Amino acid sequence: MNKTLRSSSLTLSLFALASYCTAPVALATPPAKPPRVIKRAILPTDLKMPTGFAASIVADGLSAPRHLVVSKTGDIYVKLGKLQEGKGIYRLRDTNNDGVTDEKTGFGDYPGTGIFLKDGYLYTSSNNSIFRYKLNERDEVTNPDSPEKLVSGLREKERDKSKSIALDNAGNIYVNIASDNDRCREPNSGKGQMPCALLDSAAGIWRFNANVPNQTFASGVRFATGLKNVVGLDWNPKTNSLFVMQHGRGAFDDFYPQYYTPQQSAELPAETMYELHQGDDAGWPYSYYDHIQKKKIMAPEYGGDGKKAATGKIIDPVAAFPAHMGPNGLLFYTGTAFPERYRNGAFIAFHGQSQAMHKGYLVGFVPFKNGKPSGPWEIFADNFAGTDLVKPTGPVQHRPCGLAQGPDGSLYVTDDLNGTIFKISYQAQRPTRKPTAAQKR
Repeated sequence: MNKTLRSSSLTLSLFALASYCTAPVALATPPAKPPRVIKRAILPTDLKMPTGFAASIVADGLSAPRHLVVSKTGDIYVKLGKLQEGKGIYRLRDTNNDGVTDEKTGFGDYPGTGIFLKDGYLYTSSNNSIFRYKLNERDEVTNPDSPEKLVSGLREKERDKSKSIALDNAGNIYVNIASDNDRCREPNSGKGQMPCALLDSAAGIWRFNANVPNQTFASGVRFATGLKNVVGLDWNPKTNSLFVMQHGRGAFDDFYPQYYTPQQSAELPAETMYELHQGDDAGWPYSYYDHIQKKKIMAPEYGGDGKKAATGKIIDPVAAFPAHMGPNGLLFYTGTAFPERYRNGAFIAFHGQSQAMHKGYLVGFVPFKNGKPSGPWEIFADNFAGTDLVKPTGPVQHRPCGLAQGPDGSLYVTDDLNGTIFKISYQAQRPTRKPTAAQKR
C-alpha cells in the first residue's frame, strides 16, 4: 500500500470530502493534485481474502460511488449516486504511479448508477436517462459538457430507481427498470394486483440501440420481465448473453402469518442470478425462488402457501444466494492475473446483509465452466463492514456496490457508504524450499 496511506491512523470520515473536491475543468488538461492523507476506520489489511490476494485503497472521499469502469490506461471513471461539487461522474488518475489517485476531474450534472466502456464511448445513466461520451485514443472524454442523450423517459420513483446498464457486441444497450412496489399488492392490502400493471413499464430489462440519439422509453424493447430489481448486470463474453442479479422481495409474514413465520420472512426469498434471453420471464411478482426448497414457489398474494410450486413458463435461476444480501455489482472476470479457477467466473458485490447468516457487505464469487456455474458460490473478500455482524460493536464502515476489472487484471470495488474505492490484486506465493543437507550442516 502507498506510504502516504500507510501513515493514516485515524478513522475514515466523509468530512474528507471537502479536502478532496476540485472544481470541474476540461478533461483534456486537468491540473495535477498532490496525494492526500485520508483518515479511515478500516485498512485494506483488515479485509479477509484468499491467500495471495492483497487490497489497497486507491481513492476515497467520494459521494456515494456506485458503478465504475477502468480504462486501458488505468484511469477510473466512477458514477456517483449523489452529486459532488455539482458533478455525477469523476475521472480519477494516478499521475505519479504510487497506487493512489491524485487527480480528480468531474463532469455530468446528474447522479446515477450505470457506467460502461465500449467501442470508443463512455456510456452512463441517470435515474431516468442514458448518455454517452466520445473518447479519444487514450480513453479520455472529449465532450464532457455535451454528451449525446441516447434514451430519456425511463420510469423513476422514490425507491429502487437506479438504472444499471450493459452493452452487447451487436450495438445494443440493456438497462434495468426496477419495480417501486416490492410485491405489487393492492394498496393497504395483502392481495396482489392481477395482472400486475407495473410489468408494462418496470420490473424488467429493456433493450435500446446504443448508437441512436433521442430515443424514448417507447423506442425500447422489453427484453426480459419478472425481475423486481436488478442493480448488478454484465454481458458474459463467453456465452454472449446477459447475466443479471435480482434483489428479492420483502416480508411474507405481515399479511400471511398462517404460512410464514418472521424467521422465514428473514430467510426468503433467494437473491438470484439469471442468464437472460429475449422474452424470458423470471416470475416476479407471481412467484419467487426458494433456495431452501430449491424450487420456484407461488407467491402468497397470488394463491401460494409457501409450498405450492409456481406454474407457467418461468425461467430457473442459474445460481441462488441468501435473502436480503442485495447484489449490486456483477463482473465476469476475463483477466489472467488471478489464478485459473477465477477466470471467466462471476464476482458479485453484495450491498446488504443476510439476517439468517449474519454475513454481508462482501464480494462473492461463483466459479463458471462452459458458461455455467461449476460450483457453489463462495465468499471472496470479506469484512468490508469492519464490525462483527452477529454482535456489532459499531456501525458498518464500507458497503460494496460496483465492480470493475483493471488493465492489469486487478479487481476494483466501490463502497457507496463511505466513498472508498478498493483495488484487489494477486501475487503468487513463492514456494518454500526445503534446506539441503549442506545447508542443514
